[in-house]
Amino acid sequence: MKCHSDVKRYLCTFCAKGFNDTFDLKRHTRTHTGVRPYKCNLCEKSFTQRCSLESHCLKVHGVQHQYAYKERRTKMYVCEECGHTTNEPEVHYMHLKEKHPYSPALLKFYDKRHFKFNNAAFANNLLGSLPMPVHN
Repeated sequence: MKCHSDVKRYLCTFCAKGFNDTFDLKRHTRTHTGVRPYKCNLCEKSFTQRCSLESHCLKVHGVQHQYAYKERRTKMYVCEECGHTTNEPEVHYMHLKEKHPYSPALLKFYDKRHFKFNNAAFANNLLGSLPMPVHN
């Protein structure tokens, strides 16, 4: 029954609209920030969601994205501050650290479970270099 509760656990910092999960909040927040990370490689249009890009490609360009049954698409890491995108978690981390050092997104790096790095040495090095939060 969690989905139908009147209590919204996640609030938009721009307009205070509430959401039950972080995915919906992130999608909504992009309406305020203008971040459109999914870019069409056939024209200049960009979109807030991958499904919108795929729909555009099919309707406008007649190109359908083909994915094998249960095939995983490449994960895209999106900077919600400026729209920078990459498929490498290491590049995403370095971007956040250099361009947005006070971003709440950096907190995800405190917990290794949220970020899976391809390079274990890089992960240990960067996680060791982060200031650990103090819990009182």
